[in-house]
Amino acid sequence: MIQTRRQILRSGAAATGAILMPSIAKAQQSITIAIGASHPVQNLWVFHMKNTFQPEVDKALELAGGKFKVNWKEAYGGTLYKFTDTMKAVRDNIVDIGFVGTLWEADSMPLQNVTYFTPFSTGDHRTLIRVFDKLHDENAAMKDAWTKNNMAPLASFATETYHVWSNFPIKTMDDLKNRRINAPGTSANWLRGTGAVPVDGALTTYYTNIQTGVTEGALSFASGILPTRVFEVAKYVTEVDLGAMYVGGLGINKRTYDRLPPEVQKVFTDVGRAVSLRHAEDITTRNAAAVKEMTEKGAIVSKLADSERDKWIKGLPNIAKTWVDASGASAKGVLEAYFKELRASGSKPARDWDKEIA
Repeated sequence: MIQTRRQILRSGAAATGAILMPSIAKAQQSITIAIGASHPVQNLWVFHMKNTFQPEVDKALELAGGKFKVNWKEAYGGTLYKFTDTMKAVRDNIVDIGFVGTLWEADSMPLQNVTYFTPFSTGDHRTLIRVFDKLHDENAAMKDAWTKNNMAPLASFATETYHVWSNFPIKTMDDLKNRRINAPGTSANWLRGTGAVPVDGALTTYYTNIQTGVTEGALSFASGILPTRVFEVAKYVTEVDLGAMYVGGLGINKRTYDRLPPEVQKVFTDVGRAVSLRHAEDITTRNAAAVKEMTEKGAIVSKLADSERDKWIKGLPNIAKTWVDASGASAKGVLEAYFKELRASGSKPARDWDKEIA
């Protein structure tokens, strides 16, 4: 299926691989870059690909003298591949640049999923994004996770912190016992020890699940919940601050990157890091707006008492060790580096997962 999409892309003259073509009229070298994503432009990560990364690259190249110009070939909204293929699409050069959802790559990029196995570490998505940009610059194992898959990271994307949306009030941890809560993928681990029953699902299924009684709530984040209107069927919003999560990044095919002129490489890298920060600020704005709108429309927001939250945190099994044991020889070092950077940034993890690994 990937091969078919590659043929479609090439037949559409996308010319991936950053082939340089001289443009005599403008005395420029035109670099054709295919950029794409499995999600539509309305998605926050993809929004910043099209509306921040692309125009900022164009602007930076122009300010640098206009020697090079990028001819963008866009393939957004899953026109070439679906969410299960985001890493393969960039790795195999179906596109030159794309959103790589490392949260779906537990087998090929497990180290990037450290946040999903260390909940309650930081609820500050801005700090998380800065930390991941730094780790991808400086940590050999984190960089190698991209390189061995024929990619290089350009920007880091995350979610704001997770809370609980439910159709019943949550005052104590006892209120969660025997409740069916949507918690997809690895987030099901966050409910271990709580007495709640995790049920797989996605943002697109939560509303119907709760409406029909399949579940009674969901773990999620405000900017994701708002457009799906889940708060209409789960009006109780219990702020738990499970943590912000790294979901993946903007990646570039490594062979494409290596073929680019050095000055264009620098522009892509510099703009990519700027996109990380712009994305972080956008999350802050959207999160606040989402909470405000949901509250105005009837959502009841409360904060779980610190003593009850502490019970949740202490009641979790050592899921970080499970991740370390399953993620290769470099996992322990990555866990330690991640927490070192969190603390250096001023964060105070509610549980020192790194200190629980022998």
